[in-house]
Formats: sequence, structure tokens, C-alpha cells
Amino acid sequence: MDALDRKIIAALRLNGRATYAELGRTVGLSASSVHERVGKLESAGVITGYHAVVNPSTVGLGVTALVGIQPTDVAENDDLAEALSELPEVESCYAVAGDEAFVVKVRVGTVDDLERTLGRLRRIGGVARTRTTVVLSTRFEGRPNNNGLDEPPEGGA
Repeated sequence: MDALDRKIIAALRLNGRATYAELGRTVGLSASSVHERVGKLESAGVITGYHAVVNPSTVGLGVTALVGIQPTDVAENDDLAEALSELPEVESCYAVAGDEAFVVKVRVGTVDDLERTLGRLRRIGGVARTRTTVVLSTRFEGRPNNNGLDEPPEGGA
């Protein structure tokens, strides 16, 4: 991956719907060169997908919570993560350092839905306890962090 690939990635993180021509103008390449590079980045697993960003409250998901999950002493993290992935309310799952093995982001419609989801989380085998933080408002989320993507990493490209 070179400096041009990094610039393409940075541009796509800002606008995933940009055309190859638009990307080409941004990075100084032809559309066909950008198309080829994007294909290689996708094949290499650097670019893993494209998605629409949706306002959760407009689709009935007005309650967001961050739930820390402390496992039992005998829990297998891979099994626990797999069980968490089966709950549709769990939007994101992060393995973390500390007393908790995971922090998950949960989105539901109501506080009653959150209570039911927490009950389901607590019944998963390997969950010893949970700690929940309810989000009151979201100041920003999912913003592209292109810090350093337009520059090669230290020590080379």
C-alpha cells in the first residue's frame, strides 16, 4: 500500500459513494487507475465493505447503551463473542482490557426493550455480570478518522 492508496482510502472514508472519476480528481489519477487500485484494496481485505449511515432514532432505535460484560472464570471469549453476535440488538462488540472482556453497543427502541435485552445478555453462558451505561445523546459517531491515511507510516510506504 503506497501513498496514493492511502489517499484513496481517506477519500472513500469521507464519501463511500464517490465515483472513480471523483476519486481520480482527488488523488490525481485516472478513473481506470483508481478503479484498479480500489479493486486491489478490496481483494487484499483493506476495504471490507460499504454501507449507508442511518439515523437510529428515525428507524425506531432511540435508546443506545454501552454494556460491559465480565465473563465467568471458565468462559471462552470466542464462544462468548459468538453468542453476542447472535443478538440483533448488539451493534458492535469490542474486546477490551480490564475486568470486562467485552464492551458491546446495544441499540433498541425503548428502555423496556433495553431491559429485555440485558436479561438476554445475562443469560448467555459465560456471562458473570454486566455493567450498563445508557447514552443520553450522541455528539458524534462513526466519523472517518483519516489521521495518517494520507501519509505513509513512519519507516516507509
